[in-house]
Amino acid sequence: MTEPLLIMRHGEAGWGSPDPARELTARGADEAARMGTWLAGRDDLALDRLRLLASPYRRAQQTAERLGEALGLSVETLERITPDDSPEAVVEWLLAQDGDRPLLLVSHMPLVGGLTGLLVDGRADRGPGFPTAAIAELDAEVPAAGCARLTRFTAPADLV
Repeated sequence: MTEPLLIMRHGEAGWGSPDPARELTARGADEAARMGTWLAGRDDLALDRLRLLASPYRRAQQTAERLGEALGLSVETLERITPDDSPEAVVEWLLAQDGDRPLLLVSHMPLVGGLTGLLVDGRADRGPGFPTAAIAELDAEVPAAGCARLTRFTAPADLV
């Protein structure tokens, strides 16, 4: 992974059942749009080459769609990044990628925290808490446990 990896939690979602069908609240939609605008204004990311992947859950898809609108990107669905998936399985998937494009994964807690902790500290139980629509930016030569460096962590509240 010579390209940056961005890990994002979906925007604020309403309550409901079944869990995969939960949708963004108005606030969550705004959070996602604000983060997309912020990303679109950055010149330090290769946005034209960014691969935008989202959990199949509705709230993650809605978040990614708003990012995609701001960035001019389409959304790919990645089945293995739901709330109950293991960070280790995602790392295996990352290792199988060619690493020639930056990635932005839109997913859920606890996966986003566990994945970040696993990549940075080598332990999935040490990851940061993610406010809704927060993005962790990681850099690593190899996307393996304990091999990444957290270069930036941004939440919508930081963009005030």
